[in-house]
Order: sequence, then C-alpha cells, then structure tokens
Amino acid sequence: MPANPQPEGPTAILHGALEVIAAEGVHKTTHRKIAAAAGVSPGLCTYHFADLQEILERAFALLGDTLASRYAALLPETLDREGAVEAVTTIICGPEVADRGDQQLIYEMYAYAGHDEAVGTMAAELIARSYESLAPHFGERARVAIDALIEGWTIHRTLQSAPPDRALVRDAVAALAAL
Repeated sequence: MPANPQPEGPTAILHGALEVIAAEGVHKTTHRKIAAAAGVSPGLCTYHFADLQEILERAFALLGDTLASRYAALLPETLDREGAVEAVTTIICGPEVADRGDQQLIYEMYAYAGHDEAVGTMAAELIARSYESLAPHFGERARVAIDALIEGWTIHRTLQSAPPDRALVRDAVAALAAL
C-alpha cells in the first residue's frame, strides 16, 4: 500500500504498521518496528493506541478502506458486462488494486482474522463490499464465485513470482459471469 508522502501522528503509525506487516508478517510486528518504520518514537505508538492489537486492527481497517476504494473505482456502475469482465481481470492481474505488498497484507489480514474478532469482522465486511461492487454487473451466484476467484488468485499472486496468465483469468471470469 503506497504510503502518503509524509503522514503524521497516528496515520504515520498505521502506515508504518502496514509496512512492517507486509515485510515481516503480523507475528513479527512490534511497537519498536512500527515506530522505526513510521519514523516516530516508540512512545508515540503507546500514546496514540492502547496496545499493539489496536494498531493492527486500525491498520487493517485502513488497508480495507483503501483497497475497497480502488476496487470500486475499477467497477463503476456504468460498465457493461464485457467491461466488468475486463475490470475484474485487471483487479486480478494488475497492480491497480493491490501491488505485491498489498497482496501480502491481504494474506496477513485474512490469516489474522482467524485470531482477532474485530479483524474477522473487517474481512467479512471487505468481502461484502466486493459483492456490492460486483452487484451492478453480475448475478448473486456469479458475484460469490467471482469474488472467490479474485481472493484465490490474490493468494496465488502472493506466493508466485509471476502474475497469472491474463487470457486464462479473463476466460475464467467470463465463464463465471454466466452463472
């Protein structure tokens, strides 16, 4: 997730947290590492946030809002079905919604969601927001299947060095669109 040019205060800390999570994972994220990434003193982390859990939850909320906005921007209601298939293909194959760091963050968020109720709720809300963005273009069954395809390919992109084959992705989205 691209950082703001020079975020300050709590925003800098949240961006720092996302930077550390993307690089090292939730399990290795500490106040000290977040402060170093944010360019602030460790004391500011505890001044602005009750504990590390709150930082993680708010950082993942920031991630979810950012990604949902990017996602929705690629799927305006004015697109026809063909345009929507192309937009979903771009969501899966391109960096417009999620670059490699963002993909790692999504992966970390979903893994952490199993251990933190608030992040689990955020992850479920992110999926619901995805369904809303897909709703003007695809039926209910297609939305569920296409969202699962997007999520699955996001995991694959995190673990593979090359992006997926765009023609294959487009064909898969088009096939699911007919549901």
